[in-house]
Amino acid sequence: MRIALFATCLADALFPRSAQATVVLLERLGHEVTFPQGQTCCGQMHVNTGYRREAVPLVRHHVEVFETALADGADAVVAPSGSCVGSVRHQHATVARDAGDPELAARAEAVAARTYELSELLVDVLGVEDVDAAYPHRVTYHPTCHSLRMLHVGDKPLRLLRNVRGIDLVELPAADQCCGFGGTFAVKNADTSMAMLADKLGAVATTGAEIVTAGDSSCLMHIGGGLSRLRAGARTVHLAEILAGEGWEAAL
Repeated sequence: MRIALFATCLADALFPRSAQATVVLLERLGHEVTFPQGQTCCGQMHVNTGYRREAVPLVRHHVEVFETALADGADAVVAPSGSCVGSVRHQHATVARDAGDPELAARAEAVAARTYELSELLVDVLGVEDVDAAYPHRVTYHPTCHSLRMLHVGDKPLRLLRNVRGIDLVELPAADQCCGFGGTFAVKNADTSMAMLADKLGAVATTGAEIVTAGDSSCLMHIGGGLSRLRAGARTVHLAEILAGEGWEAAL
């Protein structure tokens, strides 16, 4: 299968390992991964903060880039981010329609229909739950709000993690509770955000986990910052890196 990688802004600017691990994982499973060079921000940040009109050119550009990738032979688009896929699937067509561009809305819907978060692609499209990875660490999983509530990925990430060799996967108490990031929510409502983060960090502490994983680098950035400030002895690792297996960097 040929898969176009939608790397996302956060991976490009701050957390490239999530995108790199996604490529290593998919290639190990026998798939071809392409990287459309023209990709930029999908516009989620603009939409979520009320700049819907300003998001229209970004939506149009995203559609054009990945429409071309699909026309050139890609079977699907994948992103290591539930929030970005959530934006593509649940915001793009609405933004275009509200801007009076039904033709762009229809094209956005067509691209969105073939765009997947990593665990969705693996389980629902590729039919894989055991990716032949080894990761001998104590790990707990945080289901991010967008993946849980917008994409409804359910237990797909957990099903993948349970098949990783050597992993000690421990349940996170109150796992479905938001970590408090929410993009600019953490800036505009800092006190509330930090209170929510404190609850999440307390839950992590009860697990004794070395690693907190999730499918969104944004949430991991928030949780990881809290763990670092507390010197908690735990760190964050993106789901793609665990599924790529310990030592995956050697394949780059």
